[in-house]
Amino acid sequence: MILQGIRADLRLSSALVIFGFVTCHLANHALALVSLDAAIFGHETLMEPWEGPIGTGLLLGAGLTHYGNALWSVYLRRTLRLSAAEGWQLGLGLLIPVLMMVHLSGTRLGEEILGLRPGYPSVLLSQWVLSPWKGVVQAILVGVVWGHACVGLHLRLEGKRAYARLRSWLLAVAVVIPTLAVAGWVTAGNQVIRAAADPQWVHDVLAEARISEDSSAAIIRLMLLGMAIHGGLILLPFLARQGRYWQAGRRPMLTHSSGRVLRVMPGATILETLRDHHIAHAAVCGGKARCTTCRVRIQAGASDLPPPGPLEAAALTRIEAPDDVRLACQVRPVADVSILALLPADASAADGKLHGGLEGRERYVVVVFIDLRGSTTLGEAKLPFDVLFILNRFFLQMTKALISTGGHYSNFTGDGLMALYGLDSNDPAESVAAALNGVRAMIAGMDQLNHDLALELTTPLRMGIGIHFGEAIVGAMGPPGSQIVSAIGDTVNTAARLESLTKDYDCLLVLSHAAAEAGGLVLAPGSLRQVPVKGRVEPVGCYALDSVPAQP
Repeated sequence: MILQGIRADLRLSSALVIFGFVTCHLANHALALVSLDAAIFGHETLMEPWEGPIGTGLLLGAGLTHYGNALWSVYLRRTLRLSAAEGWQLGLGLLIPVLMMVHLSGTRLGEEILGLRPGYPSVLLSQWVLSPWKGVVQAILVGVVWGHACVGLHLRLEGKRAYARLRSWLLAVAVVIPTLAVAGWVTAGNQVIRAAADPQWVHDVLAEARISEDSSAAIIRLMLLGMAIHGGLILLPFLARQGRYWQAGRRPMLTHSSGRVLRVMPGATILETLRDHHIAHAAVCGGKARCTTCRVRIQAGASDLPPPGPLEAAALTRIEAPDDVRLACQVRPVADVSILALLPADASAADGKLHGGLEGRERYVVVVFIDLRGSTTLGEAKLPFDVLFILNRFFLQMTKALISTGGHYSNFTGDGLMALYGLDSNDPAESVAAALNGVRAMIAGMDQLNHDLALELTTPLRMGIGIHFGEAIVGAMGPPGSQIVSAIGDTVNTAARLESLTKDYDCLLVLSHAAAEAGGLVLAPGSLRQVPVKGRVEPVGCYALDSVPAQP
């Protein structure tokens, strides 16, 4: 598990080094839009640092690390069924060494192995005059390398708020850089074609680069050898995967919430198993433990699962997931397991930010309903703009009170709102105490609002509050892309009914006996009322109060 985190860090750091080199290389090509001399001069600034001992070592280490990590990732995969973005990234990545050998055999490798001295003019001469097919390959290589890098960065950054804001600008940069590079390369190529009309110029360039008929043949042999080695290395992880399947013994079974029972390949993750059996499952980040959209609830077999590794543990902590929630992309079952998908298959990166324990489950919560009194009269006496101004100020004070006391704003209903307490606590007394503190803060906020709007109001604003404690179904609800964390059930209906009773009793707060009991509050027994609630056979015990009761 620790190695997994190290691999992730090495993959990112090596990719950034390579990306820096590629960006410098493309910028060097773009300078050819000015002139060929500008590109040659720019090569000294942009590329020569990479050609020194430190730059070469850094780039070589990053390349081998990234390449080796890619092959190891192929070996670790238990299925090759990938999302479109993952498929493009992997396919482009495996194609890069093939295309790159065409370029490297006549440049850096040719320099080190064959004793060549290639320069910018000799490379362009080869690509545009002597071997135009190399120019075609070079153009494809630019698109493939840049595309692979951009897809990788997109998968890495998707879901980040800053990325969502800057996405259109980054897309523009991602298009402009290779476009300018190719335009500069074409411009330089046209200059070389014109210069190549002079045989002496061609002879001088080739002589300076030490390129002859013999060296040209050696370049081709070096290129083919490099491609062959790459092909053999690609085969290794696939052959190793096949050997692993042949040696597999009894395989765990995965029971999906749809009722299907799936056989798990040795070492496969839950996500790979689902994909291998054509079951759609969310995984925005491509299975790298970043987006958490692949989260599942382990319904059976949790005790037999390996504990979360560093990457999964960090992701689960970030969304405050309960113990029975795991990431399908990280869990590799070694025994039978049963799961329930917690997000839809088309979940977005934003959905992955939802609280990990709020995908829909029963839990005990404190429900608070608040309603602004006299809003109808207010609407008759004020202009619509003034009414909205007052209501927005009211909601601002209420939400401030919720935030300061750990409450969760669930939804609003015209001139009122519903709040939840206890989403992150299993202590009823603590939840009720927080709710009462929240009500006190709301009352203080209302007093402040009445003070600020004294000249605009004929009578001070008032509100009614209902509080109830009980079990409710809590989760992210609503249409895709507009979901909110809310609650439904008898407890919610009862709290709403209690709030409406504040009109009948002409009081500030109606507190249920269940909430008072859960909070350990001591109230006068004679003040307990029994009121009927629509949908319930038994009446609900409650207290009609003009102030918030003191806590024990």
